[in-house]
Amino acid sequence: MKNIDLDLSSISSGGLQEKVDMELKKVFENIHDPNTKSTAKRKLTISIELVPDEKREVISMTSNVKSTLAALTDVSTTVLTGKNLDTGKVEARELKSSAPGQTYIDPEDLTQKTDIGEPIDVIEKEEQKQQQIIDLQQKRG
Repeated sequence: MKNIDLDLSSISSGGLQEKVDMELKKVFENIHDPNTKSTAKRKLTISIELVPDEKREVISMTSNVKSTLAALTDVSTTVLTGKNLDTGKVEARELKSSAPGQTYIDPEDLTQKTDIGEPIDVIEKEEQKQQQIIDLQQKRG
């Protein structure tokens, strides 16, 4: 017979084991998350707090389980910014192509887009609407 008979999987009617299982699930999901560093350390901490009464006969025991997961890996992008010449307001947009001013083919819808992801055909239509046709023959007279 054991002098101290406290089976961790039975503490709190199995509540401690349930918490360990839940936190381990989080740890293993984090290990398999492609957005985390594969070799980063993960940690599972079991904390047991014991508070005896005045006679040291009855002890209140509280347990807690905490996991420390790997952080998500950083993601970066390039942002183009400047003042709009028409409005004077500062604008910022993500650079979608690999270089400012360069167009690209969007793999999602296979359309040609500007460096900030605007469809070229839409921009060309807007520019055509804004252009005015000048009748040089009419101005001569």
